Amino acid sequence: MKKILSVLVILCWLTLPASSQNRPQPGAGVIETMKIGYITTQLNLTPQEAEKFWPIYRQYSAETRQAYVNFRVDNNEIRLDEALLNIKKKYSVEFVKAIPPPKINDFWGVERRFNDIIRREQQRRQQVQGRRFPPGN
Repeated sequence: MKKILSVLVILCWLTLPASSQNRPQPGAGVIETMKIGYITTQLNLTPQEAEKFWPIYRQYSAETRQAYVNFRVDNNEIRLDEALLNIKKKYSVEFVKAIPPPKINDFWGVERRFNDIIRREQQRRQQVQGRRFPPGN
């Protein structure tokens, strides 16, 4: 089951560049769905764990987004780092209600890897876009 889900996530990921040639970038909903699939697969969450984990994760994600919104307003790196660390500490305790501690530790790395994948894909698409439409033409 884990392998099938992994293959499906990879296939979805690979078809996005081909299907979005002349379309806008995938919306946050598509990326969020991919993130849920990726994290669920990588952490090997059981249905019971997933049912408890995802509501807590949504709260964590909302607080993290708010920290970045605040950063855009005050542009204070130290305050951002401090806020993110406090959020991480808070949710390390909250996640214990849903998943065992080893999976919580793995979660931080899995989330970081997913965000790196998204960042690299955005950079790749920007480079491709830049080659197709050079500035000044």
